[in-house]
Amino acid sequence: MSVPYSDDPNTNVGDNTDSVIMYNDLCYDLSSLQELACRGAWRSILDKVTQARARSLLSKPHEHLIYLSYNAIALTKLRRFSEAVAELELVEKGLDIYRYETYPHHYPNRHGSMAPFVLRWLHAELPSRLGKRQETLDRFYVLLQFIKEKLLKELPDSSRKVWEKRERLVINSLISHHLSFKEFGVCLVLIKDLITRESAPVARAILTSKLGYIQMQFGDLEGAKGTFGVIEGIVKEIKGDVEMLNLVNRNNALVFMVEKDYASAVREYQECIDRDNSDVVAINNKALCLMYMRDLSDSIKVMESALERIPMIALNETIVVNLCSMYELAYVNHSDVKKTLGTWIARVAPDDFDTSCTRI
Repeated sequence: MSVPYSDDPNTNVGDNTDSVIMYNDLCYDLSSLQELACRGAWRSILDKVTQARARSLLSKPHEHLIYLSYNAIALTKLRRFSEAVAELELVEKGLDIYRYETYPHHYPNRHGSMAPFVLRWLHAELPSRLGKRQETLDRFYVLLQFIKEKLLKELPDSSRKVWEKRERLVINSLISHHLSFKEFGVCLVLIKDLITRESAPVARAILTSKLGYIQMQFGDLEGAKGTFGVIEGIVKEIKGDVEMLNLVNRNNALVFMVEKDYASAVREYQECIDRDNSDVVAINNKALCLMYMRDLSDSIKVMESALERIPMIALNETIVVNLCSMYELAYVNHSDVKKTLGTWIARVAPDDFDTSCTRI
């Protein structure tokens, strides 16, 4: 989840190092919040927000909004969804009244909304975390319409790019929710619309790859192969781009996996790893293919090597779940091995890592 954005793209905070420096004089200790978020120190963020509020260190309206945003993000990351919803209830009905011109004594000559966009995104996303899926869909479609209305206005190029980015974020959120309930028709409409409006080759290749993945989800393997072939044509335009070359190999490997040709899939994934040894998708899937080939020893080595070599990149719940499954298949004393892994995870993982994935 990204750091907060204001609705006014000219007042975004946390977008990059320069903006953090720029807004330190506008928001109390913003760079510290940003640093904690980058480290995944979500509990420390909750403590910092609590202290700032208790000591009345936040003097301006936008400071309260930014600290509330970080607090809501931290609560969501820690899966404390009910508390995150309660936090948003403090402002959700009045987000649009938080405008700079409403407080001219604080913000002379500044105009527009000071509401971080992440609050609108969380307002839409959080109901699904509490089992209210339809409410999340309804809110995301309302948010999408809000964005489209912004894009109908005359905007500077920089502002338009920000709102277009937000539109893609919301549409991808909708696709993920529809996909999780196998509503493939809606997914296809949404993703194809994004593809037709995307001109940048890299972004178009990534979106087209997602289209192929959706096609595979409902069994259209031939359609997916055709889609992946289109991506190869796009990638030829981007010579030498490692990320794009790996995308082609991963797509080829996925087809081989569906066809249960695991040896060919392993070769494709190895090409990815040879180019970029931090490609965790290729690492994870190569290990799975080896497991399906009943080569548990090598599959475990692939996973453990990645965790040792690039711990902050490879350490995620999916890899740990798969590694623990391999331990259970390979070792009689798998509980002891998993406890050792769990001890290491407790030492290095960010606050939001779900330690239950070790199944100890």
